[in-house]
Amino acid sequence: MTSQLPVNQLASLSLAQLEQTQDFIRRHIGPNEAQTQTMLNDMGVESVNALIDEIVPQNIRLAALPAIGDSKTEVQALADLKAVASLNKINTSYIGLGYYGTLTPNVITRNVLENPGWYTAYTPYQPEIAQGRLESLLNYQQMCIDLTGLPLASASLLDEGTAAAEAMALAKRVSKNKKSNLFFISDDVYPQTIDVVKQRADMFDFDIIVAPAAEATEHDIFGALIQYPGASGEVTDISELIANIQANKGIVAVAADIMSLVLLKAPGELGADAVIGSSQRFGVPMGYGGPHAAFFTTDKYKRSLPGRIIGVSKDTRGNSALRMAMQTREQHIRREKANSNICTAQVLLANMAAFYAVYHGPKGLKTIANRIHRFADILCLGTASKGLVAVHANYFDTLTFNVDAAQKEAVVARALAASANFRTDVDGQISISLDETTTRENIAALFDILLGEGHGLDVAELDQQIVASSHSSIQRSLVRESEILTHPVFNSYHSETEMLRYIKRLENKDLALNHSMISLGSCTMKLNATAQMIPVSWPEFANMHPFAPMDQAQGYKKMIDELADWLVELTGYDKMSMQPNSGAQGEYAGLISIVKYHESRGDSHRNICLIPASAHGTNPASANMVGMKVVVVACDKQGNVDMNDLKTKAEELADNLACIMITYPSTHGVYETTIAEICEIIHAHGGQVYLDGANMNAQVGLTSPGHIGADVSHLNLHKTFAIPHGGGGPGMGPIGVKAHLAPFLPDHAIINVSEETKGNGAVSAAPFGSAGILCISYLYVAMLGKKGVTEASKFAITNANYVATKLSAHYPLLYTGNNGRVAHECIIDLRPLKATSGITEVDIAKRLIDYGFHAPTMSFPVAGTFMIEPTESESKVEPDRFVEAMTSIRNEVRKVESGEWELNNNPLQNAPHTLADITAVWDRGYTVQEAVFPIAGVAKNKFWPTVNRIDDVYGDRNLICSCPPIDSYID
Repeated sequence: MTSQLPVNQLASLSLAQLEQTQDFIRRHIGPNEAQTQTMLNDMGVESVNALIDEIVPQNIRLAALPAIGDSKTEVQALADLKAVASLNKINTSYIGLGYYGTLTPNVITRNVLENPGWYTAYTPYQPEIAQGRLESLLNYQQMCIDLTGLPLASASLLDEGTAAAEAMALAKRVSKNKKSNLFFISDDVYPQTIDVVKQRADMFDFDIIVAPAAEATEHDIFGALIQYPGASGEVTDISELIANIQANKGIVAVAADIMSLVLLKAPGELGADAVIGSSQRFGVPMGYGGPHAAFFTTDKYKRSLPGRIIGVSKDTRGNSALRMAMQTREQHIRREKANSNICTAQVLLANMAAFYAVYHGPKGLKTIANRIHRFADILCLGTASKGLVAVHANYFDTLTFNVDAAQKEAVVARALAASANFRTDVDGQISISLDETTTRENIAALFDILLGEGHGLDVAELDQQIVASSHSSIQRSLVRESEILTHPVFNSYHSETEMLRYIKRLENKDLALNHSMISLGSCTMKLNATAQMIPVSWPEFANMHPFAPMDQAQGYKKMIDELADWLVELTGYDKMSMQPNSGAQGEYAGLISIVKYHESRGDSHRNICLIPASAHGTNPASANMVGMKVVVVACDKQGNVDMNDLKTKAEELADNLACIMITYPSTHGVYETTIAEICEIIHAHGGQVYLDGANMNAQVGLTSPGHIGADVSHLNLHKTFAIPHGGGGPGMGPIGVKAHLAPFLPDHAIINVSEETKGNGAVSAAPFGSAGILCISYLYVAMLGKKGVTEASKFAITNANYVATKLSAHYPLLYTGNNGRVAHECIIDLRPLKATSGITEVDIAKRLIDYGFHAPTMSFPVAGTFMIEPTESESKVEPDRFVEAMTSIRNEVRKVESGEWELNNNPLQNAPHTLADITAVWDRGYTVQEAVFPIAGVAKNKFWPTVNRIDDVYGDRNLICSCPPIDSYID
């Protein structure tokens, strides 16, 4: 590198060589030249390219680098994107419909949203090193429980629309009206929610009726969805309606605005069976639609509650500890029997909302909610005094006015001239929703827009009239009387100093990528570069409403279109949909396109989905969600698809074959050489090929799904394209399709995505999903360019094979390709150790914590194994540390095998070790040094878990999913 050369040699370098100091490629890819050569020597291969030639089948290799342009420096890429962002026009938004302006406390923006300690953490499957984010998620659940009035909450869902679809599915599962196939939706539910629910119902073959809420009891239904307050702003007492629906064996889900619940009677107190909604307006920017955390609460249907649930358990010392409860509900275990295909939550955003509630507390939230409502009262009183009377007398923050065509045109014109957006999609009406950012000046401007100048209204005078009046725009029966957020956590951290330290205290309990490598096979925990994260907070991106007129969102359009074009090139497809906001949603959307394609050809009977036995758990769950019947294809002893079994089943099921879902490289971590033949077989029998994009990290620039012969794939942008995992979300799962499937991509009820897809149902609440984080992947591609994205794939493979080579001396590799190599991940078999020593894969996972590492993916796709993926971003140093740790652990197992250490009294089965262990009386059969500093390198960067091993069984038998009482904190 130039910085290592003597000064006199620097003068002889070209300008291009000197400019390499600004090259992002070498920042992203970990190993330098010397490290790479050492790794190649250890693997016995001449070059990286020679290694790739050994591994990636030649018949699927691309002939040239992808046509996505050259790499940009960080400075150049950020400047270019800033110019794109400036094309967005951020009007003051009064559109509402579930998306509102909010004021994110700066202490949360800087220390959570922009902090890698929070945004690079992984899903808390290893709870001992995730107690911080688990506590924050428990706070989120408690917040949702308090506000909705139902005693059990999940740890967040993708968005309000998909949460409503999950509520419909829950209603069908648990309703005692088994003969009914009809689900009722109030016509005052948000239109985008209706769109998503109708699409889901279509796939489930449910019947839907959309009508005024009062008509629900006129129909024989298994469930109903009601908005509270309604989309038009009306607040009504729905308790009697709920009781009547339930009397007819229907299940009632209420979609509620979280800020309104600070002032309104909780839906649970009104009798709701389930309550769903979005927590966006609790401090999470609109981001042109996301990411935002949805909430879902219920009472007696906890076993059917979708998504992840955080529960309170105990560790081996008997201390309270947190974990994900009821993990056996996860779709990876239940597969096609899963309740849904959810594989992620919106953890980072749920944590932001939880911290917002902690920061403001009940008093602060009431102040905010009352201020919003007071402004709505002032607006309503002022317009009414001039003859413009709101449609509804009872409301929280939204006023709707009836206007004729000419009046509407004039008002909208004045609004746009004043840089304001109203809701205008309903004929003969305009609606105005106020929020936390609304000011007195905004209200004065709204009077000018609605009434024209010269109205003579004064905001302060109107406020005094309201104070003096006894009239209330929230009827007495719906005023909240129950207390909210009484737990100490919501009443203790209201100064910035206290809040900062609380956030930091939780962060310190968690292991994230800013501490050490997270070698999770299948999950690709690569570098989330700081430069890629910066634009997420830019107001041009953060403050855009997803239903703003398209001419105001030209910056977003340019960025999304360019990213889509790049992804089309990198996948070999013809069209990309950016709507799905998780990988599982991408699977769902891709399968819908296949279903609708077959229907368009008169082949609606094609409903068989072939899935290899090694597939991701979301694959069969997603197939089940679109009404397909899953038929499993066997794998051979090498872990590859059994071609004889595939051919037999494809031929036997040809008349009804819809598709195959296959992951490439395979879930077993190898490039199957028969992948192109598999595509040909399926096509020959009338089916489509869904190639799961989970392992695109090993394809980009080397091959592509379209080039291989697939028809549709989803891309996990939170894996291959560097969007961080955020502790279990956000994610994005856009889908690429061949041209024949393009007409069947999702559209949107409010914002038309393209003319080709007009009228198609939506799979997410916003037209472009979680658009606010697309800038991360955009910059990832822009800064790596055609050479960099290809090098990333090559070094993902190189690092994985280096680790596999080193570990194979101590652990058997379960699967390899024809040349004894792996793809970008490898699976080591730990089952023989259990047979000889009694030490399990769980023991080794927990022991890795003592070495400062997050465990690799455990027991997936094969029980009793680790799947390891170091990613291209790790230099040789970190894989070497990991190999040293795993080698040391293997030697520890030998001590158990030999009897030197007793079974049930050794550092593996007692792991992880905490400060409480070493400060107590030490009576174990090994030393403190062996327990907590097993190798010298650990002392340089010791991570101390705050709890001992957690008792999963206790947690499930004693399901507690709310904040513990204050006395549990005393010790």
